[in-house]
Amino acid sequence: MTYDRLVCANCASPVSEGRCPVCRASRERLQQEGMFGGLTPAALIALLVALIAVAVLAHGMATA
Repeated sequence: MTYDRLVCANCASPVSEGRCPVCRASRERLQQEGMFGGLTPAALIALLVALIAVAVLAHGMATA
């Protein structure tokens, strides 16, 4: 999830605006997480399974 859709529980404003210290801290943490920070564990597992499947298929085609 991106921080532009989150609402702060402390001040009830969008986290992306950073109106209070809690918003600013959350915004900084979300920005530092990087590209895969917003993915759920289920999405990460699905990505890993897909990468393994591609590797197995590529190996099978190379040996055939």
